[in-house]
Amino acid sequence: MDEFRRYSLPVASRELVLEFGKVARQANGSVVVKYGDTTLLVTATASKEPREGVNFFPLTVDVEERLYAVGRIPGSWGRREGRPPDKSILQARVTDRPLRPLFPKGFRNDVQIVIIPLAIDHDNSPEIAGMIGASAALSVSDIPFNGPIGAVEVGLVDGEFVINPDVKQAEVSQLSLTVAGTKDAILMVEAGAHEVPEDLIVDAIMVGHEVIKEIVEFQEQIVREIGKPKMEAVLFIPSEDIVKRVDELATPRLKEAIRIKDKLEREEAIDQVLQDVFDEIAEEYPEREEEIEEAFHDILKREVRDMILNEGIRPDLRRPDEIRPISCEVGVVPRVHGSGLFTRGQTQVLSIATLGAASDIQELDTTGLEEFKRYIHHYNFPPFSVGETKPMRGPGRREIGHGALAERALLPVIPDENEFPYTLRVVSEVLESNGSSSMASVCGSTLCLMDAGVPIKAPVAGIAMGLVKGEDRAVILTDIQGMEDALGDMDFKVAGTKDGITALQMDIKISGVTREILVQALEKAREARMYVMEKMLEAIDKPREELSPYAPRMIVIEIDPDKIRDVIGPGGKTIHKIINETGVKIDIEQDGRVFISSQDEETGLRAKEIIEKLTADVEVGATYTGKVTRTAPFGVFVEVLPGKEGLVRSTELYPVDVDDLEVGDELQVRVSEIDHLGRINLSTRMSPQDRRGARDRDPRNRNKPNKFRKNPGNTRRGR
Repeated sequence: MDEFRRYSLPVASRELVLEFGKVARQANGSVVVKYGDTTLLVTATASKEPREGVNFFPLTVDVEERLYAVGRIPGSWGRREGRPPDKSILQARVTDRPLRPLFPKGFRNDVQIVIIPLAIDHDNSPEIAGMIGASAALSVSDIPFNGPIGAVEVGLVDGEFVINPDVKQAEVSQLSLTVAGTKDAILMVEAGAHEVPEDLIVDAIMVGHEVIKEIVEFQEQIVREIGKPKMEAVLFIPSEDIVKRVDELATPRLKEAIRIKDKLEREEAIDQVLQDVFDEIAEEYPEREEEIEEAFHDILKREVRDMILNEGIRPDLRRPDEIRPISCEVGVVPRVHGSGLFTRGQTQVLSIATLGAASDIQELDTTGLEEFKRYIHHYNFPPFSVGETKPMRGPGRREIGHGALAERALLPVIPDENEFPYTLRVVSEVLESNGSSSMASVCGSTLCLMDAGVPIKAPVAGIAMGLVKGEDRAVILTDIQGMEDALGDMDFKVAGTKDGITALQMDIKISGVTREILVQALEKAREARMYVMEKMLEAIDKPREELSPYAPRMIVIEIDPDKIRDVIGPGGKTIHKIINETGVKIDIEQDGRVFISSQDEETGLRAKEIIEKLTADVEVGATYTGKVTRTAPFGVFVEVLPGKEGLVRSTELYPVDVDDLEVGDELQVRVSEIDHLGRINLSTRMSPQDRRGARDRDPRNRNKPNKFRKNPGNTRRGR
């Protein structure tokens, strides 16, 4: 690896380049990945010794975002990147998922993958390049790894599949599907879609896998040339005598414990069996508790899988295609803009919707193309939801990932800003969890959005599917619970409307998942989704026609972009005056759209009226009720629209005189002329019909003193 080596492969009409041996040579494995102008440094490093006291494989994937990659300086106070943004965390998760199953069972050394984007060309996905780079760095290193893997994105443009679509293609694509796997098996699928049918999803996965095979073969050739010999790792595997002894003691009791329907009671019974095993053989095998626990876990997995495969019974005694009892409620929390409580078995999620002004959008300071987010979904998983205690910090990677999945599922049905000019935020609080809380969040989000009166295009429901595969048969599980997720072979989350899929996430732990299994799983998921949606629509069958009285009222008007400065005023003086006078919130877009957010319709309409007057043009022949701003011997100046005043000469004042008027008095006038210099000439001489029109222009002035009366006492009443 001391020698610089460069390899290239055409992928989707672009060169995928992997460079080795030039940089980061102290890592176990490193590679510079180039795809178009997208350039990433990817390293793989492992600890020399296993980590003690853990019963899992300690793999960490870190995506270190650098804004210099897109020619930007961070917007933070310190002008330095801080905590990784959600985008980087999601990239780390999507990279971790296909890699993790390919490390040897019992491997306990710390392994860290670090991905640093050096330059980003948005036409060439850094996520795809990062996954391929992680695989290549591991494959050429001395770290035990049963790869390589490949990854591609599949789009659907004009009915045709497109591999690794560029920005223009992605904008019109009906599908954004990321698939990763080895040359023999698909390991991970992540997708967002605009109600795409199930059969097209399967076709897209298979099309993507064909390209993956080429990428894997490309890496295998590289490994043959420059790959390091793999280290002799210490694998944490229980000895045969411990496995045999634990099997004798635990199996009969486990067969009973795993058939307890309630999750907490079942877990308590299983824990008691493990404790009994410890008590009985601790003296035989001193200081080998971890081996005993590992053997026990393997036997538990075997017994659960045997029960499903041979008896067709699941740990909570359901049939493979049986869905747990479902309960749906809306309007469960007062004063919030919308709320929905979705309960499925021992999984329960409370989702709450909040409607905000246009300025409430989330600004994104990342390397991505997306600068703002109008629909935001946040997912919270407090420890009490699984009967545990632990410190509550900020959202972890799991919370961010599940929130993003639910957000992706609802995004295709969120109404356009022109139709519904609100920023929307949904928060899903997991109150109980026994599997598939992310899909429960999708269902709860649909309920709370409809309860809030958001005119979503269609309701969305979600379901989680599982798989247990034996030597001669496979059982697909509908609505999996936590134990089936942990001990099964596949976690397959599907969300969508009645017309098609909007989001999909699949992790496969084994090879040999065929197209037939995928087709069958998607069909069963569709049937389950329709059943869940039916239950949801019993609670609320369409969005409410009226918004909550606590939700802001939004008024949108369009003005000439050249007149935006008239609304803002010097130093923001004018817009601040409107806000202070009416109590509304005003956001102005560069295209001239003005968003007025108010707590009641009356103040919103008042702000709208002020803005319309500020941006209106004075018209010759039109009548106005204006205010006197200055007086002079030759006449008076009258403001007919905000910031626009004209002169009423003494000869045009009738039936009042200049001496009868003072600053602040109201006067009904007609525009007689606008001269070549833009000066406005006014007159009080008008027909009775014009006079009524002038009063009607401003309803607030209908009960004000009439300045046409000759009696000066009336005009100065109360002064």
